[in-house]
Amino acid sequence: MTAFTDLGLCKPILSALLAEGYTTPTPIQAQAIPLVLEGRDILGIAQTGTGKTAAFALPILQRLAEDRKPAPRRGCRALVLSPTRELATQIAESFRAYGKNMGLTVAVVFGGVKYGPQVRALAAGVDVLVATPGRLIDHINEKVANLSETEVFVLDEADQMLDMGFVVPIRRIAKTLPQQRQNLFFSATMPTEIGKLAGELLKNPAKVSVTPQATTVEKIDQKILFIESGRKRALLAELMDDGAMKRVLIFTRTKRGADRVAKQLGTIGVEAAAIHGDKSQGQRERSLASFKAGDVRALVATDIAARGIDVDGVSHVIQYELPNVPEAYVHRIGRTARAGANGSAISLVADDERNLLKDIQKVTRQTIPSWDRRNDRNLGSAEAAFKAAQPAEVARERDPRDTRGRSPAAKRHEHSAGKHFANAPRASRPGGYDPMVEGATAAPAANAAAKPKKRRRFRPGGGRGPNTTARAQA
Repeated sequence: MTAFTDLGLCKPILSALLAEGYTTPTPIQAQAIPLVLEGRDILGIAQTGTGKTAAFALPILQRLAEDRKPAPRRGCRALVLSPTRELATQIAESFRAYGKNMGLTVAVVFGGVKYGPQVRALAAGVDVLVATPGRLIDHINEKVANLSETEVFVLDEADQMLDMGFVVPIRRIAKTLPQQRQNLFFSATMPTEIGKLAGELLKNPAKVSVTPQATTVEKIDQKILFIESGRKRALLAELMDDGAMKRVLIFTRTKRGADRVAKQLGTIGVEAAAIHGDKSQGQRERSLASFKAGDVRALVATDIAARGIDVDGVSHVIQYELPNVPEAYVHRIGRTARAGANGSAISLVADDERNLLKDIQKVTRQTIPSWDRRNDRNLGSAEAAFKAAQPAEVARERDPRDTRGRSPAAKRHEHSAGKHFANAPRASRPGGYDPMVEGATAAPAANAAAKPKKRRRFRPGGGRGPNTTARAQA
């Protein structure tokens, strides 16, 4: 088995790794570190949680230490771009930990905080600068930052950069860099646009891939629970009753949704915090620190805010809502089963999320099994389980007069029929409801005996259908 001592790393780095408790590199580290030390450009495909930060941080630190020279004023020798504040902070902490015996300087630049300390940090120049694209461009525009002497350029979480609309800013930043430099790209997936960007910026890169594109970590136990949207809150409360859910990361699509779920958990006695883009940097840092310390059992996050949440011991990832971008599923569940540990990922899937699920299974090239939680058994394919379970679930869980959760077609019929039919009970067919049966308030037997009434055609808004007047006159 490969050890860090076999990779050609210098003694100060090896002693720092030993102090951190690391002796054996991960596959991405074992493959990438020697190539980076040779000066090659790298295109790395690696899941989150596979140790790719060290895969580029360790050889960069060694390169800078072997060629000691002052950092350029208002600039840096190595630039690392990150999509989020949390990930930028985490990367900078890794550089400091691995290079603590080397006397190299590290600075972080991101939005949401004051400019002053960042301007002062850049004034004298730094060896390693970790930045988010937006704030870095602000500094470039103000001529506070000058990247003309940067030697190494790292783009981390490239696919997430694409999702957040950072491709244009990245191209703009790249134009300020010198032509002669080393480029390192790392991504969990490789969408077409990122492949195009890599083709523009990388020179004869060595490709390092430790997992196929857009696949998920094998040690994650993935499950799907089909549930109506209106029952997700109650189901989440039931899931949190399980003592095995010790440290849980919950994903929602929206900021409001994250706040709402965190508040709902608090009402049932589950310590929870929300983290999203509308939170101040201080609030986000405090919530993340509480989650790491175990003071908060559940952290509710949006996709953007969750990048950079590298917390050991996340037992479960719960997708309260599936992501709109299928690749985000890979990043979400990658928050558990980190550093070789096991983990569980549970997705709560409503009827209107079935197409999102299909997209996820297509991108990840796998069929995520459905879970019968009450009997604790695997129901097989998600589609088969949905078709088998849906009628019983609907019949058991819906109130007879509840209009929520029906298909879009049923809702359109209900709307066109007007308020007269809004509270009519369903027809006798299982799980069914016919909004066009006028006056269906009596028992089915009574309705059968009554003289059938002539149906009238309606259009949305309650008006008569076309040509009814003409037919009456005829």
